[in-house]
Amino acid sequence: MFREIVYGTETYRLACLLREEVLRRPLGLTLRDEDVAGEKAQLHFGLFAPDGILIGCVVAVPLSPTDVRIRQMAVSPSHQGRGLGRRIMEELEKTLKARGFRHFVLDARTSAAGFYERLGYTVVGEEFLEVTLPHVRMEKDA
Repeated sequence: MFREIVYGTETYRLACLLREEVLRRPLGLTLRDEDVAGEKAQLHFGLFAPDGILIGCVVAVPLSPTDVRIRQMAVSPSHQGRGLGRRIMEELEKTLKARGFRHFVLDARTSAAGFYERLGYTVVGEEFLEVTLPHVRMEKDA
């Protein structure tokens, strides 16, 4: 099941731990307080297994009434390779469209750019470094 996660709840804390495990720890980093500063004003979503366990998460940052930035998508290592990242993105886009968002922006690790291209995102601009890894800005219109 895909649903919104309320900032500051135990489920939000678990999503932060999942993001740290998948996105930061492999780089020798941790998710610090300054990394989550300002997240109260952002939208948090999770994908849950039938038993209620959080297995994936993503954050959306409203930029305007129609534009949103997608960030920090993570799937539990034990559940990767099952199409859950695609499911998270499809559910997220559907949810955001229902809220009036029409333009999606994200910064993808270059190693994940192909995944987002298959979902209809296009690269805009030049490659850049973020959190020690090469990234590209990608966009999609609903």
